[in-house]
Amino acid sequence: MSDIADYYDLSRIRPEVQAVLRRVNELGREKFAPRSAQVDIDASFPVENYKDLADEGFLGLCIPEEFGGMGFSMFEYAMVGAEIAKFCGATALTFNMHNSSMAWSRFMYDMPNLTPEEKAAFAPLRERQFRRAIAEKAIFSQPISEGGQNWTSKPNQTQCRKVDGGWKISGFKKFASLAGYCDYYTIVCTEVFEGIEPRHEDTVLFVVHKDAPGLSVKGEWDPLGMRGTNSRDLILKDVFVTADDMLMPPGIFGKTLPNWPHMMATLSPTYMGLAQGAYDFMVDYLKGKTPGQPPIDRRMYATKRITVGKMYARLANMRALWWQAFSECKGFPSKGEVMRMYAAQYNVMEGVQEIAALAIRTAGGQSMLKSMPLERMYRDSRCGALMLPYTSEIMEDYMGVLALYEMDEIDSAPGDEGAARNSLWRGDSGTLRMLR
Repeated sequence: MSDIADYYDLSRIRPEVQAVLRRVNELGREKFAPRSAQVDIDASFPVENYKDLADEGFLGLCIPEEFGGMGFSMFEYAMVGAEIAKFCGATALTFNMHNSSMAWSRFMYDMPNLTPEEKAAFAPLRERQFRRAIAEKAIFSQPISEGGQNWTSKPNQTQCRKVDGGWKISGFKKFASLAGYCDYYTIVCTEVFEGIEPRHEDTVLFVVHKDAPGLSVKGEWDPLGMRGTNSRDLILKDVFVTADDMLMPPGIFGKTLPNWPHMMATLSPTYMGLAQGAYDFMVDYLKGKTPGQPPIDRRMYATKRITVGKMYARLANMRALWWQAFSECKGFPSKGEVMRMYAAQYNVMEGVQEIAALAIRTAGGQSMLKSMPLERMYRDSRCGALMLPYTSEIMEDYMGVLALYEMDEIDSAPGDEGAARNSLWRGDSGTLRMLR
């Protein structure tokens, strides 16, 4: 199994972060990996893994230190997510949903385009969520998808309406990871007003407790891969919330997220780690070091050695670009930084499939058995490229548009009229352009 020194320049990583990365690897080897097969077979949520993560304080990775968290940057969080995924992709992917809710409150608050009044309104809301996550060891989910559309194409169909004392939320969320297992759901919805068509400008985020009246989890969860995410349907019917339940004040989401485009690439750490895990398994298997298997040395075959070299070359260039992109993530990035992030997202989501497929071919027939982790890793690897808003096809289009058109030409570039580019970063051409 790989060590972080095999692929990171440790001189660029804080000692505190290195300690967390190594602890994750210990947990992964001792606990996450042994549990992963049954989680996959049962399509059950990795409850025990989350208890371990909570006990270590890792639910507070992105929470500022003044609120009891670890204060990790997005770059540092991404490395942690990738290490978890080496051992259990479903744990890493759902762990991202929790940390994304914390990260939105953390990094959006620091955006320089917020007014003092907006920050004053934001401060108590984010503190409330941070305190919950630390004191209660609470797990947050972040269901956004509503099925059948890119969630940036139109205003969220889940809507809230003002009532006495607060709002009532009604709607539907598809692929709601952690459904039935988290403590709070971060609900992205559109506030609607009489006589006004729903608008992106009226996007609001509320934090809803799992036991809130009117909230229910429906449907079965029996997918090809990432079976442990428990991403069932979330139904909201007149769920009552108050101003204290907001994740951020009205208007902040649309004002900040378009200018922090890396925030929508946080699924990629899972797939970066999954690629590493598939490669690690294949290497150990060829060396005869797979637990529970005979110690057979399979390295004498030239075809296997050549393929291992190809796999390493692919994995190394994926990692280098991905690490560079996350080291640059921040609010108001440059065009070059955004292009590198899009390229990293694309390369990771496509490359993980290639690595997993090559690992199966190289390891041989036994690796296809469900008793071996590589079969699960292969199925898990197929899921990342189709996850909105940054699917592989969308990334190809975005990179092409930004390469061929100047910033003031983007809105008139062919294809934009079909609403396929609503999550495209547009720089200074308009704060809300990506969420219109």
